[in-house]
Amino acid sequence: MAKKTNVWARKKSRRALVQAVYQWQVSGNSLASVAKDFADGEALKKADTEFFGELLSLVANQAEELDQHFVDKLDRTVEQLDQVERAILRLACAELLHRIDVPYRVVIDEYVELTKTFGAQDSHKYINGVLDGLAGDLRAVEVNAGG
Repeated sequence: MAKKTNVWARKKSRRALVQAVYQWQVSGNSLASVAKDFADGEALKKADTEFFGELLSLVANQAEELDQHFVDKLDRTVEQLDQVERAILRLACAELLHRIDVPYRVVIDEYVELTKTFGAQDSHKYINGVLDGLAGDLRAVEVNAGG
């Protein structure tokens, strides 16, 4: 039987992931350095650390490939995106692509909420639109089934 997912631990992980990916993008520090900063801090207390590590690694190692999945949904270039928006779109894309165990609606809802927390005013509306389109591409069967 599969291990039950702790929703709160995942929420905590996603919150830390947005901060970690933002830090990685802005600082130019290595993935290992950023991961260590978070492992040593409070952000991952009671978080799903396995999930955190997996997604952080995916984004850091596949950032350009992830960007290609959503670039056609943007009204600007990836480079013109706010750093928070870029981090959130990369994380959501990685989760939509690699964590099909997580329903697409959960991915969208979680990252829209994180955009409300960390992003510019009203940027959550933009992120929601981009993620809706992205989910239609990456999870077409699930979206069309009403999942």
